[in-house]
Amino acid sequence: MESLILVCVIVVLLFSLLVLILSRYKKCPSDKVMVIYGKVGSNKDGSARSARCIHGGAAFVWPVFQSYEFLDLTPLSISVDLENALSRQNIRINVPSRFTVGISTEPGVMQNAAERMLGLKLAEIQELAKDIILGQLRLVIATMDIEEINSDRDKFLEAVSRNVEGELKKIGLRLINVNVTDISDESGYIAALGKEAAAKAINDAKKSVAEKERDGSIGEAQAHRDQRVQVAQANSLAIQGENNAQVEISMSNATRREKEAEAMRIATSAEKVQAARALEEAYAAEQKAESARYAREKATQEADVIAKTEIEKRKKELEAEAEAEQIRRRARGEADAILAKMQAEATGMQAMLTKQAEGLRDIVTAAGGNANDALRLMLADKMENLLKIQVEAVKNIKIDKVTVWDNGANGQDGKTATAGFVSGLMKSIPPMNELFDMAGMKLPEYLGTEKSDASEIPATADAPQVPEAPKAPDALAADKPKA
Repeated sequence: MESLILVCVIVVLLFSLLVLILSRYKKCPSDKVMVIYGKVGSNKDGSARSARCIHGGAAFVWPVFQSYEFLDLTPLSISVDLENALSRQNIRINVPSRFTVGISTEPGVMQNAAERMLGLKLAEIQELAKDIILGQLRLVIATMDIEEINSDRDKFLEAVSRNVEGELKKIGLRLINVNVTDISDESGYIAALGKEAAAKAINDAKKSVAEKERDGSIGEAQAHRDQRVQVAQANSLAIQGENNAQVEISMSNATRREKEAEAMRIATSAEKVQAARALEEAYAAEQKAESARYAREKATQEADVIAKTEIEKRKKELEAEAEAEQIRRRARGEADAILAKMQAEATGMQAMLTKQAEGLRDIVTAAGGNANDALRLMLADKMENLLKIQVEAVKNIKIDKVTVWDNGANGQDGKTATAGFVSGLMKSIPPMNELFDMAGMKLPEYLGTEKSDASEIPATADAPQVPEAPKAPDALAADKPKA
């Protein structure tokens, strides 16, 4: 009995274990991607893997260590109504389009989807993809002209698919389909292009119709000609023996030809009228197309002129700023040079004054420390120059060119006018004794002493004498008889 119970318990445990194993063995549907996360192993570089993706198979999910979720592969249709997108021609256009995207099943891209979109709802994935598509769509439009976008749709869709799919792969999505419904712009540029193409197609159609009508008229005329030739031949064979009937037949043929010619004239006139109307309408359509083309060329040239003007203006502003900077630097350099020059002059002046002060200090030291004696020494050193300056004062006077009118009479001091003139001229120079007195010094005794008033010798009336006078007074006295 105990053995039976033990066997039953083992069987129950084994059955429970089998049920557990079977319950953790998960199968992935074909329209989903199963993402197993948790402890799922490591990459080739040794880093831990974030998740393991399985599509179209099954895998065992370890309890406690691992868990799983599904990513839906259902395609998402995203309506992208792009407005005011700026093209390469700086014209804003509206590009309503619809994109179909879905989660990619490529190994690397599927791993990106597991890392970035696991747990997101379809609406959230749709908004995320829409933001990426809008940015890339604007980028593609900015690199293309409106003519390329409007006429070469394959090139436009290829560029959009290439850019958008490259960005969608970063989050794990792939682009399934792109459908651009219509392209429009607020300025009417695309409508003008459509009108131009329509006018061209209408003109081509009218030209083709006119050519076909011309070919039909030529064919009809050729058929009438062949008919007349054959009828004439048959009539000629039939009326060979019927001279009387030939005249009637000729008259009948003439009447018939006249009516045919009239009908031909009417038909030809109608054809020419219709052809003229067709040409007139074609010329009018071409004139409208040329007007639209002229307006477009004018707008393009104005935009080029404005852009060049702005560039030239900015260039002049930059040149003015550069010139102002150079002027500031030059002024700063001149100011530094002036400052350096003034500092050098101040340094030189300071050195000169310092040397003069040292020389004066040496002179005072040589004078025994007496400032007055030092001053006398300095004045004595300069006395020769002072005397030289006194002599230079009357050196260049041309005395032989001076004419003195003298009546021969003596003055109060017994001197003649001529002697008094020369004596006064010489006395206008300060005597050496007075010069020394003004300097605070006295002449040495060996140079003589100042004579008193009593020792002065009065001058006689007959022979006036000028003490210490040069020979010039005698020369002047010799001129006296001439006076």
